[in-house]
Amino acid sequence: MLDQGAPPQDRTQAAPPSPGPAARLMRRKPVERLVAEGGHGEGGSLRRTLGLWQLTMISIGATLGTGIFVVLGEAVPKAGPAVTLSFVIAGLTALFSALSYAELAGTIPVAGSSYSYAYATMGELVAWVCGWCLVLEYGVSVAAVAVGWGEYLNELLDGTIGVTIPDALSAPPGDGGVFNLPALIVVLLAMAFLLGGARESARANTVMVVVKIAALVMFCAIGVQGLRSGNYENFMPLGMAGVSAAGATLFFSYIGFDAASTAGEEARNAQRDLPRAIMLSLVIVTALYVLVAAVAVGAKPWQRFGDSEAALAQIMREVTGQSFWGTLLAFCAVIAIASVVLTVLYGQTRILFAMSRDGLVPKVFSKVHPKTGTPRANTLIVSLFCGVLAAAIPLGQLADATSIGTLFAFALVNVAVVVLRRSRPEMPRTFRVPLSPVLPALGFAFCVWMMGSLSAVTWVVFGVWMAVGLVFYFGYGYRRSRLAVTAPSAASAPSEK
Repeated sequence: MLDQGAPPQDRTQAAPPSPGPAARLMRRKPVERLVAEGGHGEGGSLRRTLGLWQLTMISIGATLGTGIFVVLGEAVPKAGPAVTLSFVIAGLTALFSALSYAELAGTIPVAGSSYSYAYATMGELVAWVCGWCLVLEYGVSVAAVAVGWGEYLNELLDGTIGVTIPDALSAPPGDGGVFNLPALIVVLLAMAFLLGGARESARANTVMVVVKIAALVMFCAIGVQGLRSGNYENFMPLGMAGVSAAGATLFFSYIGFDAASTAGEEARNAQRDLPRAIMLSLVIVTALYVLVAAVAVGAKPWQRFGDSEAALAQIMREVTGQSFWGTLLAFCAVIAIASVVLTVLYGQTRILFAMSRDGLVPKVFSKVHPKTGTPRANTLIVSLFCGVLAAAIPLGQLADATSIGTLFAFALVNVAVVVLRRSRPEMPRTFRVPLSPVLPALGFAFCVWMMGSLSAVTWVVFGVWMAVGLVFYFGYGYRRSRLAVTAPSAASAPSEK
């Protein structure tokens, strides 16, 4: 006989309580589930065709270009000749974060990059914020790079056929134009390559990367002939504050090294090759940046760098007294910057692919075309958005907005690597950050410091962007998350195996 005085929970098996709002925001996606879903999309799967060489070229392709060909002209007036130190500081900040990226890329080899790492370690809300920052980092940087491409295209046209695209069609509103047509064109060209498939895009990128490295080596060989010791005098005219401000702007130049991590689901041996590609690309890019910057400020007084975004081509022309070399460099820059657009646009589409597969953004972004193995609709939507953005917004505003989104995402990656070490110490790791948690803590601190060097306007833009992202998350992703639909209580466990 049942005891009538017993409380109801003693007589029947109580259903486990559903997680509250706070727990739902902190639900984590198990690493094993992230890896198991790798490559799978709506209607098809991505294809594993990329090796170490292609992955390294993707990272170099996404990194080496705009920072030295275009943004250098924006950074030198802030730091003077000490812009070389700014590159070193930005590179050091990138290095600390690259170490964390390398460990996580080898441990969680998926397409979502730092978004997926945050999902596995810090929960869904933090992952969403990180992913939203990556949308800013990649999407806006595609637009910023495309703006610089138009500057060098005009240099090339002027040096070859003696005509340039009118300002009304080659500059955005606010910079003396109406619509930046070249910026839109280069984004559409990159879109065409990406629609052909990852392997074909990687081949085209490799050719462009070789051209851009050859161009920068050529610049150094010729530019060194124009060095003037007087140009290095008053090395730090605006003090350390100027060096820091320039470093924050130049951090835009390093955002591409993590592009290899977005290819985690298309790499043949992701756990082995992703960490190697990330570290190798960063070393090569940093060495070239510092060398080219040192030659550039030695060959041209720093006060004259604000008059053009195609500064390197102008220096070549001034040093040699001939238009041929400047035109040749402009040609190489057109190809080099196009490769940045291609690889960064690739990274953006793969991040949205991962977010869509998790249910946080619409399913259209994770649909895979069965013949090409590419997210075709995703690529079309992102390309058109970035192209219009590039055609309508000035470069400086785009570069700073990209930098703050990048720094925020990198800061979270440094936290994620420490959290995963503590929550899942038994997981196999093909690369380990040395001196952890000291180096990840330094990486986090450097990112926060450089974020503080950005302008108040940039922070306002960032705040508005984050507010829009949170509105979208709570209006769409919070309810449609696959973790919420399938196993909300289990998914919140931080150490599920």
